[in-house]
Amino acid sequence: MFDKLFSKRVTVFKKRDRESWEQIRKALAESGFEGMKSGHYLQETVMGGGCGAKLDPRDFGGKGRIDRDIYWVDVPAEKEEEARDILRRNGIVPVIEENVLLDAALRKKPEN
Repeated sequence: MFDKLFSKRVTVFKKRDRESWEQIRKALAESGFEGMKSGHYLQETVMGGGCGAKLDPRDFGGKGRIDRDIYWVDVPAEKEEEARDILRRNGIVPVIEENVLLDAALRKKPEN
């Protein structure tokens, strides 16, 4: 049990993309892969709306709340290749965005 809880882990997916995150989790679970950990979190700081309620004013637009959560999937380091093979067989390419926590204006744009 100690090995399962405290083994070295490798991040295979980290992005603001809930659909891909769900596909990756489903593919790994259906194949019987053990040791996967996944989750999501909100890293941004919220500017107060002026009333002191700590509500994000961007959540009250015409389309409702924007999903700004960062989704991640970790696998044991010794099983990384196995996990990537499972994802390849399912046609999924996992992405790790290193600059996902930066504001959009500060992100490095890909050069074309």
